[in-house]
Amino acid sequence: MADQINSLEDLNAVAGVEPVVEETISREPVRDDLGRSYATGKRKDAVARVWIKPGSGKVTVNGKELDTYFARPVLQMILRQPFQVAGVEGEFDVTATVKGGGLSGQAGAVKHGISKALQLYDPSLRSALKAAGFLTRDSRVVERKKYGKRKARRSFQFSKR
Repeated sequence: MADQINSLEDLNAVAGVEPVVEETISREPVRDDLGRSYATGKRKDAVARVWIKPGSGKVTVNGKELDTYFARPVLQMILRQPFQVAGVEGEFDVTATVKGGGLSGQAGAVKHGISKALQLYDPSLRSALKAAGFLTRDSRVVERKKYGKRKARRSFQFSKR
């Protein structure tokens, strides 16, 4: 017991353990041969496949223009949010195919896909998109109907007489 271990450094020296150096994860852009980034977005029952590439800001959903497919201004605003938060409005062309759900869920799915594709195309945009909560899938789905109930929670009408 000539050598007394009084500190963590002494213990590491005796055990022969090297100090762990934390590595910062450097993210690389993910692009295909055509210079596009691809991501899948989901919301409710809707699933969107989204490709983005540098361009003039043209958005095509299921082969139709944005104004034609999502006629309501609120849905168009939802799709533009990731570009506004990232500060790259009008710099990317978007091609999306979306299936399932209704228009609101489809707009949310395309928004999720655009956000994920943007952070893959340019990893420096990740912090802004993450802070806005656009990279997290909204996991809320319709609650299932229960037996003995008219809907998920709504009871049948009660008649006293």
